[in-house]
Amino acid sequence: MLKHYKGVCHVYVDDKADLAMALAILDNAKTQRPSACNAAECLLVQEDLAPLFLPMVRVWAADKGVALHEGADCDWSREFLALELNVGRVKDVAAAIAHVNAHGSHHSDCIVTMDKARADLFLRDVDSAAVYWNASTRFTDGAEFGMGAEIGISTDKLHARGPMGLEELTTYKYRVVGDGAIRG
Repeated sequence: MLKHYKGVCHVYVDDKADLAMALAILDNAKTQRPSACNAAECLLVQEDLAPLFLPMVRVWAADKGVALHEGADCDWSREFLALELNVGRVKDVAAAIAHVNAHGSHHSDCIVTMDKARADLFLRDVDSAAVYWNASTRFTDGAEFGMGAEIGISTDKLHARGPMGLEELTTYKYRVVGDGAIRG
């Protein structure tokens, strides 16, 4: 069974991130089309970076009309499909990975960092259909992946995972014709 499940997508901003890039990625991931399943629903910020970056996020949110949910106001498993965003602080990339794997929908998740080792860890250990390094989650789409018309995005691991086009829905039937063939 394939399911086209909800998209509780994350953007994690590491303390080694380019902040202008991080804000641009967050803006695209949340506001370009907030009703899409690949729109960001949660922003995670490395705790040492939070005092510097979160005020920037609050100004951005006020300008864009994005309601921020912070602290006890967060429902980590919620897919808003609107201009709303959960915001949390995490200790480091390992804590971000744990949070995404525990609360995400395994759809599309992003790390913003200039640190390759941390990015590699995130890309390897986040159990999602699509993981991004310094790119918006909004790219998870059949047409963007060159599949043509998208039928859905599977968050399962078998048989198809991620954007699905016609090829991913293909099944097989083996027709074997013999002339007395036997297996030895």
